[in-house]
Amino acid sequence: MTVVKIFVNYKDSILNPEAETIKKALGRLGYQNIAELKVGKSFELTLADGLTQEQIKSEVNEICDQMLVNYNMEKYRYEISETEVI
Repeated sequence: MTVVKIFVNYKDSILNPEAETIKKALGRLGYQNIAELKVGKSFELTLADGLTQEQIKSEVNEICDQMLVNYNMEKYRYEISETEVI
C-alpha cells in the first residue's frame, strides 16, 4: 500500500496569527530559543495498490489543488512511502 503524507502551511508572505500567539506564549513560559514557529494542517492518504509514481503524484496534486489547499494563502508538500501489510 502507498501512504501519502500531505503538509499544508501558510505561504511565507502570509501572517499566521495562530503561530504568532503560540510563539509569544512559549516565550512567556521561558522558551526563548524559538526563532520561527509554523502551524498548519496535515493529511494522510492510503492509496490502493497498483498505481505508478506518476499516477500517485498526479492524483495527490489534483486532490490538493481541488480540495486541501487555498492557493491564495497556502502551500503544500508531500511525502510518499510504501508500507507492507502484515
